[in-house]
Amino acid sequence: MTQAARDINQTITTEDAIIIPRKRGVKTIEVDDELMQDIRELVHDRASTLLLNIITDIHAADIADIINRLEPDERMFVFDLLDVSTASAVLLELDTGVREVLLESLPSERITTYVDRLASDDATDLVAELQPHVAEKVLRAMPVKESSDVKKLLRYGPETAGGIMGTEFAAVRMSNTVKQAIKEVRAAAKNEMVIYTVYVVDEEGVLVGSLPLQALVLNSPNRRIYKIMDTDTKSINTDVDQEEVAAMFRKYDLVSLPVVDKRGHLVGRITIDDIVDVIEEEHSEDVALMVGSDAEELERRSPYQIAMLRLPWVLTTLAIEFCAGIVIHHFDETLSRVILLASFMPIISAISGNTGLQSAAIIVRAMSTGHVTLERWWHPVSRQVQTTLILGGVCGLVLGIVGGVWQGRWEFGLVVGVAMFVSVNLSGIVGTTVPMISKRLGFDPALTAGPFETAFQDVVGISIFLTFATFMLQWIT
Repeated sequence: MTQAARDINQTITTEDAIIIPRKRGVKTIEVDDELMQDIRELVHDRASTLLLNIITDIHAADIADIINRLEPDERMFVFDLLDVSTASAVLLELDTGVREVLLESLPSERITTYVDRLASDDATDLVAELQPHVAEKVLRAMPVKESSDVKKLLRYGPETAGGIMGTEFAAVRMSNTVKQAIKEVRAAAKNEMVIYTVYVVDEEGVLVGSLPLQALVLNSPNRRIYKIMDTDTKSINTDVDQEEVAAMFRKYDLVSLPVVDKRGHLVGRITIDDIVDVIEEEHSEDVALMVGSDAEELERRSPYQIAMLRLPWVLTTLAIEFCAGIVIHHFDETLSRVILLASFMPIISAISGNTGLQSAAIIVRAMSTGHVTLERWWHPVSRQVQTTLILGGVCGLVLGIVGGVWQGRWEFGLVVGVAMFVSVNLSGIVGTTVPMISKRLGFDPALTAGPFETAFQDVVGISIFLTFATFMLQWIT
């Protein structure tokens, strides 16, 4: 057994020793290959006592990492050793595919037990992953209030503020005294809820302000809340997209944000841990769309499903590349006059396509983080032009010198150099503007930065190169 395992484990005299479950702490460990080998051996030997002693007091994320690395038939054995509180926390940390398989193998009664331990937003996410008939059983078995909260949250879009918010928050009435407010906050916090800010509502539940916890401590018990609250409280509507919520957190350095309905009633709150998940999810989604694939497809889909997922992208790219073939055929005469031009086509095509794709990737990410807005579209375009002027100038100069030396004529170097310069600049502009146009038209801009845009940039680069080459050859001859 490795030193890490020895450090975590405690002395057990017999395999039949009685283990009293201990409260899980926040101890973290490095889940390395040696530790995993020890754990696999213990699982194989069904040494539940020793295994439980290793995993009892470590962080849920580390336990989830261990389970993720195990084989399917080993995962359930380890998961079954966990107490209810730990198991519910581990479920949230598991990879999506692993969690789905575990949930499918668990009876609805056990799932209900785990869901009861979770915050409303986490419970909603978990229930949403269940098969409909299992989800219905779980909801029926839950306490009425918790079940009602989850059902309410399930009605919101999964990528909206309502879909990621939790219904646990501390709210006090503006007419309350500080003493009354402290009582209400204590009652709200009884389920180990972390309170960042206390929200203030009127008699109808409309959000009117907020105040930090220390304000309740520092003010007189008889002082009214409306006299000490901050009325400039930022909030967000339930139907706002989660990307906009993330942008608001980033802009104002928030740790929590109240969510209101269309009438201004306080219905939930979003915390910073939810936003970290959103940012990671949105980034993964953008990358997956840009490469025409799903980030978790290998784990969750069969080879046939993966092929069907990628096929439309491949066929679209193929169709666009056919256009490149047509363009080349159209310039047969030019190529026959100077056959060396064919050697430079792949270079110009690749560089211009790469520049366009880089520009598209940057602009897609900037729009998703709020650093670029459609109202100021000229700003990123202007900066991109300045950038590609430098890139195109350097690449054009290098290619021009190589082309002139290779062909033995400076005119030829001028042709390929200027063609490279123009192609890089136009491709950069196209890569910057097309995602913004897509956003304006209501499409996901990440879609336009996928493989077919790279193919489109190839066609643009080749067309510009051959058109300019034809014009220059006529001029120099």
